[in-house]
Amino acid sequence: MAEVRCSLVCGVAALLLSSAVWAFVEDLDDTFKDTRVNDVWLVDFYAPWCGYCKKLEPVWHEVGAELRSSGSPVRVGKMDATAYSGMASEFGVRGYPTIKLLKGDLAYNYKGPRTKDDIVEFANRVAGPAVRALPSKQMFEHMMKRHAVLFVYVGADSPLKEKYNEVATELIVYTYFFSASEEVLPEMIRLPELPAVMVFKDGGFFTYDEYEDGSLSSWVNKERFQGYLQIDGFTLYELGETGKLVAIAVIDEKDPTEESSRLKTMIQAVARDYREQFNRDFQFGHMDGNDYINSLIMSEVAVPSFIILNTSNEQYFLPSEPVQTTEQLVHFVTSVLNGSAQAYGGDGFIQKIKRVAFDAKSTVMSVFRSSPLLGCFLFGLPLGVISLMCYGICTAETDDGSEDMDALKREGLTDEEEEYEEEEEEQRRLAEGAQDQDDVGEKDPEEKKTD
Repeated sequence: MAEVRCSLVCGVAALLLSSAVWAFVEDLDDTFKDTRVNDVWLVDFYAPWCGYCKKLEPVWHEVGAELRSSGSPVRVGKMDATAYSGMASEFGVRGYPTIKLLKGDLAYNYKGPRTKDDIVEFANRVAGPAVRALPSKQMFEHMMKRHAVLFVYVGADSPLKEKYNEVATELIVYTYFFSASEEVLPEMIRLPELPAVMVFKDGGFFTYDEYEDGSLSSWVNKERFQGYLQIDGFTLYELGETGKLVAIAVIDEKDPTEESSRLKTMIQAVARDYREQFNRDFQFGHMDGNDYINSLIMSEVAVPSFIILNTSNEQYFLPSEPVQTTEQLVHFVTSVLNGSAQAYGGDGFIQKIKRVAFDAKSTVMSVFRSSPLLGCFLFGLPLGVISLMCYGICTAETDDGSEDMDALKREGLTDEEEEYEEEEEEQRRLAEGAQDQDDVGEKDPEEKKTD
């Protein structure tokens, strides 16, 4: 009896806790447009039939609970974009699920991993001010330890600061932006002129130069990553937005070899020591395994190996010979930069046809690998039906073939020729009838005896 009571109590407690968590996410309808203005909202636009939306749902309720418990001003909601399609269109929803943070008249798309921590970090970053002040050395050092990449504006009010604020408002979805006075910076840093925009990363700092780096927005977009990264599919997608070529060491971290370690060390050295030469055009990193790369280039690269990807036009570059030294690696990267290296792939018409065929083949193979019986049913049954239909068409006999031939023969004849043909046909039928009567009239001698 005691065990039953304990089970009931635990069940009720779990139900209440679950209800409390779900209460942190509000169901939104078409009145949301008028009521959202005074609040910051994090909204999941979903479709009830979408598998990815169903997978996100428990994570989304964890996000709501986390933001509520931390005292965040961000309110969390979800909207059925199929039931309120007009409202979803107004917010620019094109696929499911779509996560947006709505802040005043601005709408920020979330494109990161769909995990609780990543979504919560995005919400807290974007919901706050676009540029945060660093009032002391202690706060500066704290932020340096917390963030791998740190953008800082140093100086008083200026046109550069106004531009910096605009860029921060645009790109806060990717990184944090701070402002500080020169006294807050470490003593070792001496700026030749103020105001200045700096990025702290890779154990050092780099200053924006309008004449060499172009627009501030482009510079920030390219500098928002560390010089060397561990790259996965999502990171590669984000790197594509920087416009940089991506130089990747393809290795197997589950089975590290001396060759993999050597190649990884070489590419790290190039990223660090040749920054001035390559940083504006290349992003360096390594990728664990070659599965993702193989699917991109529709071919197979060896492990370990080195490859450079141009994500803007789907071209890729491979060394013509094995890379053994840092000098060889630098030479190969330089050849890609100056256009002398052989380019493969691309986004031309033939490559698009190859892509369709490759994706179709990959889909079929994945189905057969996961469930051979299902694969046989999905693809074998239609092929069998089509084969039977083709066989029936090819072996079918037509009874009226001779009539069709006669009709073809008569085509093109004049009226007199047709009458002549009909008379000859009639005479043939009469002759055949007379012959049949003669055959009937003639009897065998034995039959006559019988008669």
